[in-house]
Amino acid sequence: MFKFKKELSLPAQAGQVSKLLLVLAIIILVAIVITYVVMRAAEKPPKPTIDTPTIPQPMYEQTLGDIKFIFLQARDLGSALKGSESRNPTWQKDLKSVERYIKVTIGAQNKGLTNIKEQVWDIENIVDSEGRNFTPLQYNIDSWLPDPNLCSALLKPEFEPMPCVKIYEVSKVSKGLKIEVTALKKIGTEYSSDKKDKALIDLIVTQ
Repeated sequence: MFKFKKELSLPAQAGQVSKLLLVLAIIILVAIVITYVVMRAAEKPPKPTIDTPTIPQPMYEQTLGDIKFIFLQARDLGSALKGSESRNPTWQKDLKSVERYIKVTIGAQNKGLTNIKEQVWDIENIVDSEGRNFTPLQYNIDSWLPDPNLCSALLKPEFEPMPCVKIYEVSKVSKGLKIEVTALKKIGTEYSSDKKDKALIDLIVTQ
């Protein structure tokens, strides 16, 4: 009788399958690692975070208590207030400066429910970007101001803004001009005689 070779035993077959699965798992793991590395290398680096500085917006209106202040006009009159442009052109002489004159008009409106009496509100100094203060001219300029000039006038509720006009002598180098507006503090139903609220309004100066 012929003799046949013994077939591989079951334990030997199982060992070969295990080795094959282990090799296959290693190949798959290496492939995953290579794919991950390639994908990461292909990704764009994140953009650096840049802190954008906040630029303050110009303010052409301010409200103090019940009074709303509104920028109306600012004119650069140059180095001379011309008599021909005054209220008395026949005899008024020019008023000259080594710097420049700026004529400012600010409106004041009562947003409350009752009248706001006289002398409660006003416009005061011009302030430039360097903190320089320029006070309103008080003398020899009446001819270039409206008559009547309604600065600090009584304000009735929700009437049209009351225009206040003042003229300033300002340095030619000054930039970023603002004007200070003020109102007496309201305590109950009365206004304080010595305490003020203040704010700044930006000016657009035209020729």
